[in-house]
Amino acid sequence: MSQTHHIVIVGGGAGGLELATQLGDSLGKSKKAQITLIDQKLTHIWKPLLHEIAAGTMNPNDEETNYFAHAAKHHYEFVLGRLEQVNAEQKQIVVSKKPASKYDHAAEEHNISYDSLILAVGSISNDFNTLGVKDFCHYLDSRAQAEIFQQDLLHLYLDAQNKNIDRKLHIGIIGAGATGVELAAELVQSKQNFYKYGLNRINPKNVKITLIEGADRILPALSKEMAEHSEKQLQRMGVEVLTAKRVEKVDADAIYFNDSSRIPAELKVWAAGIKAPKVISTMEGFAKDRMGRLDVYATLQTKSDPNIFAMGDCAHCILDASQPALGPRAQVASQQASFLVNAMKARIRGSQQPMFNFSDKGSLVSLSKNKAVGELLGQVNVQGFVAKSMYVSLYRIHQATIFGYAHAGLLTAKDFVTRKISPKIKLH
Repeated sequence: MSQTHHIVIVGGGAGGLELATQLGDSLGKSKKAQITLIDQKLTHIWKPLLHEIAAGTMNPNDEETNYFAHAAKHHYEFVLGRLEQVNAEQKQIVVSKKPASKYDHAAEEHNISYDSLILAVGSISNDFNTLGVKDFCHYLDSRAQAEIFQQDLLHLYLDAQNKNIDRKLHIGIIGAGATGVELAAELVQSKQNFYKYGLNRINPKNVKITLIEGADRILPALSKEMAEHSEKQLQRMGVEVLTAKRVEKVDADAIYFNDSSRIPAELKVWAAGIKAPKVISTMEGFAKDRMGRLDVYATLQTKSDPNIFAMGDCAHCILDASQPALGPRAQVASQQASFLVNAMKARIRGSQQPMFNFSDKGSLVSLSKNKAVGELLGQVNVQGFVAKSMYVSLYRIHQATIFGYAHAGLLTAKDFVTRKISPKIKLH
């Protein structure tokens, strides 16, 4: 190992940024290690906010964190680039940077050496090669994809307004996990807001939102009670819920099912599964699960190389043979980030690597501006405003982790004022 241990983190999502912050504020500040965070974007957005960005009920510019500015305050280095290749034998990664201006003619590639490599690259949508999905469906894997959906939705309203034509709008959401359910509820709020601000050629009554799930109920990964309550709330909002419906194909105008039925849908979102990002598939010789995620031990070290760790959605981690692998949840990534801080300290000292233990705090699903549903510690059900307050607090905890409590408190006050005086829908 080098004289100063170099910890390279790839991926600045919720877990990756929390890890870089905590390592920077401890090992980086004390010069006990060099911390480098790599991401292909300049700014961080908390991924659970993407459904609000897509619906236009949140302006992402108000919630983004610039990596360079953050790194300067928290004693780590930020590198703008995309992971292309991992060379485990030489303990190097290849990072590319796409052309940034018209004067750049080709992407640049360079090598970065590491002593410990932590992959926190998240996940992407898995469309299972369903016919037409890539061409006609939106995904919500990133801020850019959420903004594209928001722009497409807005321009449908603007087009109807400019042509002075009353029309209907059909929106189909394929996949009724947390993302699909939250997006459906947020779009109910959006259609009311559009009408309120004068885009009234698409009457809210003429906007049909359909939530589609292949399993027998929505929120299949959560409890039956949560699913039933959520479905009742969605139905009260006017969302049509279709369960046990397998999508066979989609085209520009409709969604087709394997029972020969179909529904019209001008806007379509695919939220029905995940898989590891493409770069993980290029890592030859590494054990992976059927979704392409890296197999890791309870130490979060990959089973193929002890110098390479994986966390969050890109890791397939089984802590107990009697239990399923940890799911792709924000709280898993956050707890793993805190664990890896101690694991890296032990690694630098030459101590035995600790074992990760996950403490399930429960699940919360947003069902509009003032409502949510949740299950805490596997047995306490919460609903309505109380659940929504707890849901919002998860974001505030994330902000406190990456900024500190004083800064997070100021951001909370800023958001309160901004949302009081700003339009309730993004109209640009």
